[in-house]
Amino acid sequence: MHGTGDEGEKASWMTAARVLQSAEPLTIPEGAAAMTVRIEWEPGDPGTPPHRHSGPAFGYVIEGAVRFELEGEPERVVEAGGTFWEPGGDVIHYQDGNALGDARTGFVVTMMCAPGKPMLELVSEKELEQRAHLRAPRPTG
Repeated sequence: MHGTGDEGEKASWMTAARVLQSAEPLTIPEGAAAMTVRIEWEPGDPGTPPHRHSGPAFGYVIEGAVRFELEGEPERVVEAGGTFWEPGGDVIHYQDGNALGDARTGFVVTMMCAPGKPMLELVSEKELEQRAHLRAPRPTG
């Protein structure tokens, strides 16, 4: 019988999966709901305004490149095949837009949501000003 592992070969189910990202520690609110969505940004689209999620979120870039920035971390670009995650809760997600000016960007994100809370909550200008000291230095140039 092929694929049992008896022949010294690994069964296909053992080699088909590849870990793309792992995150810990991870807090998932009790009674949380989960949602997986596909986001598609046109060239140069800045993405969602600064926001937060009530639970963790995990993303995978399918095509293009995402400009990604979380509170306290430097801005970075995640290219197709790359992953990102955010812990949720109080952390502000500043950017998730298309880093490319000449091509579309698409990614899939799975978000956990605490009961009774919105999946995504925009952050006010006032709060952004109050928490400006928590944002990593902006790139120059």
